[in-house]
Amino acid sequence: MPGGRLTQAERQQIASGLADGLAYAEIARGLDRPTSTVTREVMRNGGPTSYRADLAHRATEHRTHRRRPAAPRGTQAPSPVDGRDMEAVAAFEETFTTVMMTSGMPRMMSRVMAALTITDTGSLTAAELAQRLQVSPASISKAVTFLESQALIRRERDERRRERYIVDDDIWYQSMMASARSTAQIVDIARQGTIALGPRTPAAARLENVARFLDFVTESITRAAEQARDILHTSPPTPPTPSPPSTDTDTDTDTPPTDRG
Repeated sequence: MPGGRLTQAERQQIASGLADGLAYAEIARGLDRPTSTVTREVMRNGGPTSYRADLAHRATEHRTHRRRPAAPRGTQAPSPVDGRDMEAVAAFEETFTTVMMTSGMPRMMSRVMAALTITDTGSLTAAELAQRLQVSPASISKAVTFLESQALIRRERDERRRERYIVDDDIWYQSMMASARSTAQIVDIARQGTIALGPRTPAAARLENVARFLDFVTESITRAAEQARDILHTSPPTPPTPSPPSTDTDTDTDTPPTDRG
């Protein structure tokens, strides 16, 4: 599998694949690249509908050669935590952000969500987020407001009266339930439409089918979320400790053969 940066020819191939309606995974197979590489490339350069190979290539060259501020004296690279490969962690954070963007979440909101999710504490202050992501406090504030409205994070005051933004164990359940409530509102509106459009009309029938479909899906998701909620509060099983190799050197070579006569 080739490594390194994408070439201009590869970017042209990505653009052609997008124009042909190919999935990221299929484009990646044609390039012999990881799907995450293609996904990041497209999402950081306009998305699937606006991706242009030449513009993407120039933007990458600009980012590569852009002068970066020198680190202050005495500054050291982040030290590994619990033996983690920090480059691998950074790559995962970028991939996580890209996947959230692919699902429809705006970029800054995706970056904040990824940053909170991969911290061991699951929480950061606005100042910590701004420093970590190298963005303005206003950008953090806007992202946090959006994520809170989607029930993806919550906020609380710490012992120093600082506001902390938190992704806790139950947040995915709460977010799913909020999504279910939102979909239930669409069901109600669709059924109101069937009354306004009159019985036995094609439009009313279409809305009724939409309402029935969403009602079934919402009920199924809600029931599944309730049944699986405890998983979010369960510690992952500890992998079994491998047994040490046997040091028993006894053999049966000294045992006389059994008389089969």
